[in-house]
Amino acid sequence: MRRREFMALLGGAAAWPLAAHAQQGERMRRIGVLMPFGEDHPVAQARLAAFLQGLQQLSWIDGRNVRIDYRWSAGDANRTRKFATELIALEPEVVMAFTSAAVAPLRQATSTVPIVFAVVADPVGAGYVESLARPSGNITGFAAQEYAVSGKWIELLKELVPQLRRVAVLRDSALAAGPGQFGALQALAPSFGIELRPLDVHDPVGIEQGIAAFAKGSNNNGLIVTGSPSATLHRDLIISLAARYNLPAVYYERSYVPAGGLISYGSDYLDQCRRAASYVDRILKGEKPADLPVQAPVKYETAINLKTAKTLGLTVPDKLLALADEVIE
Repeated sequence: MRRREFMALLGGAAAWPLAAHAQQGERMRRIGVLMPFGEDHPVAQARLAAFLQGLQQLSWIDGRNVRIDYRWSAGDANRTRKFATELIALEPEVVMAFTSAAVAPLRQATSTVPIVFAVVADPVGAGYVESLARPSGNITGFAAQEYAVSGKWIELLKELVPQLRRVAVLRDSALAAGPGQFGALQALAPSFGIELRPLDVHDPVGIEQGIAAFAKGSNNNGLIVTGSPSATLHRDLIISLAARYNLPAVYYERSYVPAGGLISYGSDYLDQCRRAASYVDRILKGEKPADLPVQAPVKYETAINLKTAKTLGLTVPDKLLALADEVIE
């Protein structure tokens, strides 16, 4: 999204008084932003807006005391690699990377330029950092969620559909978090009397064929959508397929629920993106990524769409409604 559009989104006119406090003669700083989504993707827009809001609250205003170079790859891995190289060639002081799909090519492009990430699951397992407490290299940021969350996804589905027996798990096996999240689910499924089937999330055709084949000729099915850039990119398709095949589905992030998804449980990704601005600020002021520990989620939230539940013929238990952070009527 162009800077002018984001300034309008954030109330750009209000930003100018903040800039007036900047010291005279202050040099323009430079930040790169790599987004593995299209500019018009609503989830990507919301995450970037949260990050820019965080920068603004720290008095970093694009075009006033900082220049932000954006690259959007629309889910194309080759373009993401190309844009990662382009951004590093611009010699930014720090690069903001949204999701693992952005971190991996940036890591290949540089071992020196600081990289701050948000919405990345299992950064240690992926090899981005040595440990959460001591990242060690030029990369740090905000982890998406712990694998222990997986148990909550099964629990929520069972509360909504007590007779549930088979669950398809959408995951991206190309990411470290894909097998990791599925493994955590697999360890818990027997105690709930559930059989799991993994489905890879890559292209729309594969997603549609996988869900159709799973849902064919059987009842008491469900769907768990684990976190990945591909799942975000194809969010609306996944929601529509869950509705078409009458699959109760639980999602890793709340943005699915206002768009028609049944229920979600996960960390607050917008809060992560907003907080990531504080690490960019600290790096611009001289701190090193190796000295900034990777932050775990501080907030988890549950959202429920009652309209979708009604369409699926489900009654949401009062206990679940009472615990929800957001209920969409």
